[in-house]
Amino acid sequence: MQKAKAITKYIRISPLKARLAADLIRGKGVVEAKAQLQFCGLKAGRLLTKTLDSAVANMEQQSEVKREHMRVSEVKVDEGPRLKRAKARNKGGRSPILKRMSHFTIVIESELKE
Repeated sequence: MQKAKAITKYIRISPLKARLAADLIRGKGVVEAKAQLQFCGLKAGRLLTKTLDSAVANMEQQSEVKREHMRVSEVKVDEGPRLKRAKARNKGGRSPILKRMSHFTIVIESELKE
């Protein structure tokens, strides 16, 4: 089985929200996974679609495998750096706001036996 990988870093979405969309496609075929992400209605679905397309393009570049014979073997959403911001409070105080980022990793493998 051949594998291809795509990584997207520093995506401005919380990893918790992105993992909801990642759970939808884990272990599915590429065609079905793309349909799931397209119609899930989540921002993370739109962002993960780009990474999925990149992984499929990498696999097609490496070997002559068609999309129908590929499946998503691994989806990881890791936490990236945080942007630290502040919100003004009473009496000159402040409270922190953490704007989180994510790193996406998608691994595609062919279903065909060689």
